[in-house]
Amino acid sequence: MSGIDRLFAGMQAPASGMAAERVRMNIISRNIANASTTSTSGGGPYRRQMVQFEPLLLRSLGGGLENVGVRVSRIVEDLETPMERVLLPGHPDADEEGMVTMPNVNTMRELADLITAMRAYEANMSVQDSFMRMAERALQSLRG
Repeated sequence: MSGIDRLFAGMQAPASGMAAERVRMNIISRNIANASTTSTSGGGPYRRQMVQFEPLLLRSLGGGLENVGVRVSRIVEDLETPMERVLLPGHPDADEEGMVTMPNVNTMRELADLITAMRAYEANMSVQDSFMRMAERALQSLRG
C-alpha cells in the first residue's frame, strides 16, 4: 500500500465503522418500533433482528490481506430468544385460549444496544476527526 493509499485507508476505517453502526441503529429502531407487532406479512409475530459485522479486508501490494475497517455482513433474525405468550383474550391474534404470541423484542435490551451503537458511532467520529486534524497538520508542515 502506498503512502496515499494508507492515508485513505486510515480514513476508511472510522468511516466504515460509522456506516456499520448506522445500520445497527436502524435495525435497533426497527426492533423497538415492532416490539408489539403480533402479525407480520410473513405470518406470526415480528422476530428481533440483529446485525452481524465482519472485517473489511483489502489486498496489499505484498499480496496479503489488510483489515481496513468493518462492514455489515448480514442481518439475521434472533432465533434463540423465545417469544413470550401473553393472555389477551380480545386481541385479534389470540388463540382459542386467549393467548397471544408476542415478539421476542426486549425494549430495555434494545435501548442498551442503541446506546452502545451510538457510543461506537461517536468513537469512530472522534477517530476520524483526530485523523483529519493530524492530516491537516502534516500538510501544513509540508507547505513550510
